[in-house]
Amino acid sequence: MKEESNEIVDQAKLANDVSEKIRYEFLDKFLVKPLDPVKVKKEFSKPVATKTGKDDNGIEATDYDKVETEVKEVDSDYRRGVVIKIPISYTNTQGDERYNYMSNIKLGDIIVFRDRAGVFFDLVKDSKMVNYYDIVAIEK
Repeated sequence: MKEESNEIVDQAKLANDVSEKIRYEFLDKFLVKPLDPVKVKKEFSKPVATKTGKDDNGIEATDYDKVETEVKEVDSDYRRGVVIKIPISYTNTQGDERYNYMSNIKLGDIIVFRDRAGVFFDLVKDSKMVNYYDIVAIEK
């Protein structure tokens, strides 16, 4: 448990250092450094041929009466990332009680977002711009 808290502190310090060097201010998207994909185990079903041959009409046919399930390790549909820049529109709402639900994300936080969400931002190497509504969780 102690190692995890050190990792989070290191991420926050690193994100601060990186953020200071980025000369852009973003209006409404978070700039995120995606972390390595998370692997998950998923079940896949595939039909199994039980009988092949000609049917009553003389047409070549294959029957698929059984289904085989196989477990594969694949990339998750979600991705983790470190927040390296916070948008201006988001920082302007902090301290306003109407937007308390938005004030949880801070520089250096590890967030979870849909892997296909956001767009790559090629002006900052290996970064992605993610909308607030695409963020599904904040890792604690």
